[in-house]
Amino acid sequence: MEITGKKISVIGAVRSGIAVAKLAKSRGAIPFVSDSAPKEKLQEAISIFADVGIDFETGTHSEKVYDCDLMITSPGVPTNSEVLINARSKNITVISEIEFASWFCNGTIIAITGTNGKTTTTALMNHTINECGKKCYTAGNIGKAFSEVVLRVKEDEYVALEVSSFQLDFITQFKPRFSMILNITPDHMDRYNNNFEEYIDSKLKITQNLNEDDFFIYNADDENIKPHLKNKKFRKLAFSLTSELPAGTYYREGKMFFSWFGKTKEICSATDLFIRGEHNIANALAVLSVAKLLNLPEAKIRHAFSSFKGVEHRIEFVLELNGVEYYNDSKATNVDSVWYALRSFEKPLFLILGGKDKGNDYGQIKELVKSHVAKIYAIGSSAQKVYDYFNEIVATEKKDSLEDCVSAAHSEAGKGSVVLLSPACASFDMFDNYEHRGKVFKQAVKNLIK
Repeated sequence: MEITGKKISVIGAVRSGIAVAKLAKSRGAIPFVSDSAPKEKLQEAISIFADVGIDFETGTHSEKVYDCDLMITSPGVPTNSEVLINARSKNITVISEIEFASWFCNGTIIAITGTNGKTTTTALMNHTINECGKKCYTAGNIGKAFSEVVLRVKEDEYVALEVSSFQLDFITQFKPRFSMILNITPDHMDRYNNNFEEYIDSKLKITQNLNEDDFFIYNADDENIKPHLKNKKFRKLAFSLTSELPAGTYYREGKMFFSWFGKTKEICSATDLFIRGEHNIANALAVLSVAKLLNLPEAKIRHAFSSFKGVEHRIEFVLELNGVEYYNDSKATNVDSVWYALRSFEKPLFLILGGKDKGNDYGQIKELVKSHVAKIYAIGSSAQKVYDYFNEIVATEKKDSLEDCVSAAHSEAGKGSVVLLSPACASFDMFDNYEHRGKVFKQAVKNLIK
């Protein structure tokens, strides 16, 4: 894509905004970065822009942002924000960072979305391809922005790209060789006006540019996906935990199978997978479809599955102390994620729940809480909502901090129990992000042994 001399406005000066501005400049464009946050919160970005000679503004979106040939928005900028509405009213093309970066990708893109499991699946995809002797990068919502790695990717290499609905909202030509939707359940309803269909449509945009040369992998057990796939030209493979499939991967009696062109073969067993939980078997099935389409060696696939230890902040084992296990699931920012987490344990759970609520319906986990949870510690701005819902179902107590939760659980959880941070909420009421929340939890747990 030729962009030399083009004026490009970048909205947002955090991770993806910094990376895409630098990429645009390296390709001969003239980027201008605008962020409404005060300069005190953007010192890292300001320093970078000064070093590479990129013009920017902070604290506002001035009229200068509309003097452009193209606008690139960061995923944290709401679709209905004034700056984007104004840009569209002026017939300015607005795209996402992953769209822009994809214009310069020489390698094969494997794009992964879904409400839950994106990060684990992306990391497992990357690990599997690299363990099988090919080069793969991770980018997108996991690790580095796509714009930061795209120019390194060679023609015979791969990018495992975690993409969110926010990024897909602003694609135009984005066309991965392999795409997948792991699942779709209500999330981010605050961003999508409590319209679940709008959220589904956003996820399905990952397929909008695919053709008969491309592969789409989807969850056959998810009724929110299948009705939208009729009369599509791209090649479809499904994965399922419950049904045998003619094309794709499925799980039966502890084994994982791959089926394609009328032939079915057992590839590995669930015991080959190190990470726990039924949801992770589903994630592995999705990865297995791509691995087989790439003709990766089956023995190496099995080794990759067994050697992958999971991702930080997703049902991450922290330590065991006095017979009590501590797990960090800070990435569980919606109720559906907590549902999977609760099903991953049979031991009594001391659950830390709460944060910035996104319109949560705790009815989804009511029965699992009854059967699996010994006590709930409610935190954050939604602590009262959590307390009011669960107090008559299970012992529930409001706490002021994660440290208070860990201290109380250390005193109250008996041998053979699990202390689980799985908040079902965003972190922004108390922390910078879910990573910050998870690190605070882990440090509080580690402080128990000092």
